[in-house]
Amino acid sequence: MDAELQKLVDAGKLTTAGAAQLERLKPSAFCLHKSWGFGRVADWNLLLNQIVIDFEKKKAHPMQLQYAGENLTPIPAEHFLAQKASDLPGLKQRLKENPTAAMRNILESLGGKGTQTQISGWLVGDVFTEPEFKRWWDSTKKLLKKEGHFLIPTKKNDPIELRSAPVSRADDLLTSFNQARQPKEQAAALDQVIKLRDEFADPEKQLQPVIDAIENTARRNQRLNPAMAFEFVIARDDLRQHEPKLRSSIPDLTLERLIVEEEPRLAAILPKLPSAKERRVLHALPAALGERWTARALQLMQGNNARLVASMAKVFAEAGKQAELHSALDRSLREHSATSEMLYWLCKSRAEWLELINPELLSAILSACERDQHNESNSRSTRLRDLLLSDRALIPDIFAGAELSLARDAMRRLMLSPVFDELTKRSLMARIIKLYPDLQSLVSREQTEEKSEALVVSWSSLQKRKAELEELVNKKIPENSKEIGVARSYGDLRENFEFKAAKEMQAVLMRRKSELERALHLARGTAFENPDTSQVSIGTVVTLRETTSGREETYTILGAWDGDPERAIISYQTAIGQALLGRRRDEIVELNAEEDTGRYAIVAIAPAPVDEVPADPELLEPVASDR
Repeated sequence: MDAELQKLVDAGKLTTAGAAQLERLKPSAFCLHKSWGFGRVADWNLLLNQIVIDFEKKKAHPMQLQYAGENLTPIPAEHFLAQKASDLPGLKQRLKENPTAAMRNILESLGGKGTQTQISGWLVGDVFTEPEFKRWWDSTKKLLKKEGHFLIPTKKNDPIELRSAPVSRADDLLTSFNQARQPKEQAAALDQVIKLRDEFADPEKQLQPVIDAIENTARRNQRLNPAMAFEFVIARDDLRQHEPKLRSSIPDLTLERLIVEEEPRLAAILPKLPSAKERRVLHALPAALGERWTARALQLMQGNNARLVASMAKVFAEAGKQAELHSALDRSLREHSATSEMLYWLCKSRAEWLELINPELLSAILSACERDQHNESNSRSTRLRDLLLSDRALIPDIFAGAELSLARDAMRRLMLSPVFDELTKRSLMARIIKLYPDLQSLVSREQTEEKSEALVVSWSSLQKRKAELEELVNKKIPENSKEIGVARSYGDLRENFEFKAAKEMQAVLMRRKSELERALHLARGTAFENPDTSQVSIGTVVTLRETTSGREETYTILGAWDGDPERAIISYQTAIGQALLGRRRDEIVELNAEEDTGRYAIVAIAPAPVDEVPADPELLEPVASDR
């Protein structure tokens, strides 16, 4: 023992064990501390009872001798961290030239095993950058698997272990499969067996027990875990395809038979499968279900599995059934029954379905978004909405070559949709207006067409609409919100009928609210005072005489919301009202009767009774009743 340390021991300032430990911590020696990590001894100062350590983030740190002896672990010069500190360029070269030897050194320095996180912590920063480490690790891991001295776990967070003797890769794979206790662990180990099947020197002997285990597990799991049964059957078929000598102990356990037996549960099973295995099941549908496979496939496409929609379209194409798929998609667009996932796929792959990319698609998108807005169990419900906003080429593609009238209808539909706020609506409408500048009038009140769309209504009908909106906002919508809250407390939203019914009613109420707000924005109240009786105008009573029979009819033409057929009161927006407006006394007009067109002479034009309901100052200012 060092003489100075012995003096401290004799003086009772240092224990014998502490002194023995400090013997290994002389200046320039390397050490580890559980909190401060790797360090190098810089100096001893025995007079002050101190040892000075240069840690990576704590340089020239003094420690009491006894504390240092108890808490510092000396490490040898061949330790990986010691090599990194003393010869970094040489270490980098060894990592590059002989990565397996470097990994052996790292694991030995870690006590025989270490996780990828621990390994990257020692290498990233001063040895490799993050991308460099990833490339090095990917190539090194392949070498380690072949070398036999390293146990590479299937789970990323499990440690890599250094073995005392090499083990063949085939034995390693079989051990992992046999030790797996859960079906998912078995499936992961099985994937590795299939991937590395060339490692087996005698596959018929080594893999037949695997085939038997696969089939037994698939049969046991079919009732409670059918998705796992599908996975095992597909894996067995893959293994037998590569190794034809392998035999099936349950010949009737086929993928097609499994599809038939589990057909009622396919919609729930398919999303749980890995994408490659899901495609295998879909491609087996024609063989399993025969002629009715197309109808079943179309039903499956109506679900919320986006991956399935894209895969199913390929199955239709390979089976020569694209015409049937086209017809089904066209029908679902016209009926607004297409799900958001179907529409998302159609928009993303629209170059292949140009005939379906038309203004009807935008209406279907808005309907789907409205449904999704009230479907809180659908985590992907905003994907379609986000695509409509982010894909700036989508709306131009939808309206390519479309007539102005269709674009106008789409604009109105968009304006009434409760899915978007006003700013977002204007952004979307601006894209349509860029294609059809004349439609600027729909969003600008200063334009002539906006003024022509103003609704002339009586004060009484205007107050009724306002009262309806107030009841909706202050009573019905709050009550519906309470019902949703109560229904949500009942549990699983996917099977909660009360919740779904309440959310559907919310959609109806919100849509009606938007319609009322839009209508009241356009409404112009009037009492029908002093109408122009020199011609048929709003607020006049018109007497007509049929030219052949002489039969007379009288119509009172009032506001947009004032129709009452039993009292012969009609809105100026009706076909008869539009045909009569602007006509003068003694003019002949053609009007559609029940099954024929009749000719009528205008006999008299008189003012209609004044609407006696007083004007509400909160309502919009009235406009002149004549047009």
